[in-house]
Amino acid sequence: MCKIAVLIPCYNESVTIGKVVRDYREALPEADIYVYDNNSTDGTAKIAKEAGAIVRYEKRQGKGNVIRTMFREIDADCYLMIDGDDTYPAQNAREMVRCVLEDHVDMVIGDRLSSTYFTENKRMFHNSGNRLVRGLINRIFKSNIRDIMTGYRAFSRLFVKTFPVLSKGFEIETEMTIHALDKNFLLKEIPVAYRDRPEGSVSKLNTVRDGLKVLKTIAGLFKNYKPLRFFTCIAMVLWLISLGMFLPVLLDYIHTGLVPRFPTLIVCSALAAAGAIAEVCGLILDVVVKKHRQMYELFLNMMYTHSEE
Repeated sequence: MCKIAVLIPCYNESVTIGKVVRDYREALPEADIYVYDNNSTDGTAKIAKEAGAIVRYEKRQGKGNVIRTMFREIDADCYLMIDGDDTYPAQNAREMVRCVLEDHVDMVIGDRLSSTYFTENKRMFHNSGNRLVRGLINRIFKSNIRDIMTGYRAFSRLFVKTFPVLSKGFEIETEMTIHALDKNFLLKEIPVAYRDRPEGSVSKLNTVRDGLKVLKTIAGLFKNYKPLRFFTCIAMVLWLISLGMFLPVLLDYIHTGLVPRFPTLIVCSALAAAGAIAEVCGLILDVVVKKHRQMYELFLNMMYTHSEE
């Protein structure tokens, strides 16, 4: 029989965690439900334990740190990750698990944005932020993912045990999505119902601070996963600035035969050289990234063979 683990990272969710555990226990009675408490001060761990969850602790603050520990410590055939704030009804849990266990999907994404998110979520900047992040990632990575930052996902064992968690906070969902796209894992999106937090439950997200962290993460992952495109963009900007500064100097030379602005010419040359260096860096790093992908594929093959045994 396949082992299912429901993973719930929690920080001060005493208002909702009991209901979340009970709902998912009813939806997936055969699953082990794990609540990882991230330094809560409101009795979250006690309530979760009373509701029937297996409670563990992660002292390093941040959702990324919690997920890193979850993925390392828990062994299962299918992992269902949800938030402890009761924003994701359990009605889609069975279908998401089935996609992993029967259809062999590596990551099932619970798509809120195609469902009730924009009507339920009352935080305007969260809505626009989700659209911005979705547009950036789909453009950069040439994908068509509808919900990049959802906290409702199901994973295969292969994905969980080979995913290098680098982010410490809420930007972890963005990192998961980009990693899955880059490594060609099998993805599937399922529209899921979303409801806003109940009264008394407070979001831990800071729209500006965490939004900037997500954008910084996207920029860093763009550089790491697509270095040729990243450094070509930098090179093009430098070359355009250099060309814009050089044209007046060239026109002066054509009309007078003189170069009266040598400092401008020197700066133009420096910018053009910097652009060339950036392009060369992109070419070299692109080779490194492709070699890393080859090594990662071999590692996945070894993991798959080991799991079959």
